[in-house]
Parts: sequence; structure tokens; C-alpha cells
Amino acid sequence: MRRTDRLFEILQLFRSGRLLLGRESAERLEVSLRTVYRDIATLVASGVPIEGERGLGYVLREPIFLPPLTLTPEELRALHLGVEVVRQTGDAELAQAAERLVGKIAAVLPSDRQALRPLEGVAVYSSVAAAPREQLSALRRAVAERRILAIGYRRPDGVLTWRRIRPVQTEYWGRVWTCPAWCELRNEFRVFRVDRIEWCEDTGGVFALEPGRTYADYLASLQFREEKEPATRPSTTVASPRERREREAGRGVRRRGRAGQGDG
Repeated sequence: MRRTDRLFEILQLFRSGRLLLGRESAERLEVSLRTVYRDIATLVASGVPIEGERGLGYVLREPIFLPPLTLTPEELRALHLGVEVVRQTGDAELAQAAERLVGKIAAVLPSDRQALRPLEGVAVYSSVAAAPREQLSALRRAVAERRILAIGYRRPDGVLTWRRIRPVQTEYWGRVWTCPAWCELRNEFRVFRVDRIEWCEDTGGVFALEPGRTYADYLASLQFREEKEPATRPSTTVASPRERREREAGRGVRRRGRAGQGDG
């Protein structure tokens, strides 16, 4: 978490009006107690009316007000709907981030928006179970930081295999999450369903973006295979890359497996 984000989170904790203990804040923000004390000192130095001392706790001496955020009712509904979808379909880190986002937005809404019930009349039901998403945060982090992962992957035939992969993207299809990656065992792109990854470990290795092994190269390989395969339908419409990927995901990536590019 960036320091500016952390300072905002500490302000949000103080806005509850109760005594705030340094250790409690450290656990909530997942940082050291020393870091919390340093951040509180920064807020005090910037003029935030905080009173207290280490070991006893801190309290906000008087209310602080942030400038109101102007959102239309429809924008507010869109925001809450998106947050609810993320809560139900993302991993734990995304769900927590979504909850924090709602709190930040609520803190700066004008009074006439505070009473709105944005999701009244709207329900979100997800078929994505929580358990299959356990590895998603590690995969997202690996994509962002270019980390090489070791995974235990359950193939469609039930066999558990060990793989060493270079994740290049995570994709959500409304029903399943998938992770296109360069598989060092097969020495080619493979598409792994996140709900079939039983364990995931960071090897400590970092990969460079090499020609032929990037996400753009993966998409190009899909287009190349599409052009090589004989037409199976009379339509002459050329499918977009997204349509081709949706078709692949809709088939549970079985077709990718037959083509030597996915699911084990």
C-alpha cells in the first residue's frame, strides 16, 4: 500500500470517533507499529487534530471534513454494482479493496446522497465459488511483478501435474477465471483455469518480457490458429480477438488443450 493511501486509511479509522490504538491500526493496515506511529506524526505535523501518545492510544480532537464528491444516482449505482461484482467474483484482496472503496466514497458524498440505497432493486448472484479463487491474488501479483510461479494443476482428466509458469494475464469470463501463461514444461503458451490450480508458490524467480512470450504474442497465436483452422460455420464474419477468447473460455478451454495450448 502506498504511503498516501495508508495515510488516508488512518484518517478513515480516526473518523469513527473512538480511541485508536497503534497496534490495532498496524494489524488493520498490515504494517509495523513503528510505521503507524510515523504516519500519525506526519498527520499531526500536517495539521490534523490528533491527540494521544504511544502505548495509550490516539483520538481525533475535532471532526475533519473532506470536500464532497459529486456523483449522480446512476453513477453511484454503477459504482456499487461494480463493487458487489468484485466482492463476489474476485479474490480476498480485491474484495477488501472494494469494501474500502465504498467507505472512501461514502465519506465524501454530500448529505443528499448519503441516504440513497444504490443497489435497491438489484441483486448480484455469482456462480464462481470462493475456494477456486484462492490462488487468484498470487496470480495477479505474479502478472504485475513478472514472477515465475510453481503450481499444482489438476487436469481435466483428474491428474495432478506440477508446472513452472510465467503468467502473462488473468481473465474473467463471467463463469471462470483463467490465466494464460508461458509454461516452461511445454515450452509454449498454456491457459490454466484458476479453479483447477490447487496450490501456487512463488519460486523467487523473475522473468523478462521476451519476444514470443508476451500477452500480445499469446493473442497473436490465437489469431494464427484461427486462420489455420478450416471454417466450421458458413458465416464469413471475422471474429474479433475478444470473441475468439470468449469462445475458448466458453468451451472450458478444452479446445486449447487439443491444440496444444491449454488446460494441461
